[in-house]
Amino acid sequence: MMHPADLPETVSVFPLPGALLLPRSRLPLHIFEPRYLQMLDDALKTQERLIGMVQPNTCQGDETKLHQIGCAGRVTQFSETEDGRYLVTLTGISRFRVRSELDSFTPYRRITVSWDGFDRDLGKAEIDDGFNRNRFLQLLERFFSSRQLSTDWDTMKDADDELLVNSLSMMLDFEPEDKQALLEAPCLRTRRETLVTLIEFAMRGGSNEEKLQ
Repeated sequence: MMHPADLPETVSVFPLPGALLLPRSRLPLHIFEPRYLQMLDDALKTQERLIGMVQPNTCQGDETKLHQIGCAGRVTQFSETEDGRYLVTLTGISRFRVRSELDSFTPYRRITVSWDGFDRDLGKAEIDDGFNRNRFLQLLERFFSSRQLSTDWDTMKDADDELLVNSLSMMLDFEPEDKQALLEAPCLRTRRETLVTLIEFAMRGGSNEEKLQ
């Protein structure tokens, strides 16, 4: 487990729209662009092996703009294909706030960051005391059925609160701005409530049906 003193002041950035990484969660990535191949090579040479996942802030009409909050992941698994691509797993370490972007000679972007305010990300898994799992799973079953999605329900029912909520937040196909809202949720309960709202909105299509009380 990392400590605040272990976190660097600068991180490399992988600005991937719709990709969400959360603390203590795992994100598989397929890296093939030359600039990001170099970013990965450089990250593997450092002790921390961190890469910052930050979504472009397209609401500002400039695809080069970044959202102010991202999440740093540690490269915990990687393999190289015969044609030079990487299959990588990032394990979420902590969210951060973007302070500034550096003028860099690297082909990829680098930023200075602040880790302040995200102390809980480096701690133990969060628990959602207000979580009604049965009602949540009932809603989820209706949502999956409406989208013709399949899953291992036994595994989902046995997953702890944080793993269940975070995995669904990362996996489900929401808009990038919705993903950002899930990332910025201050605690697990808020993220679960945001996730429920997004699922309900997707299901009712503007009507008042499928309301989880």
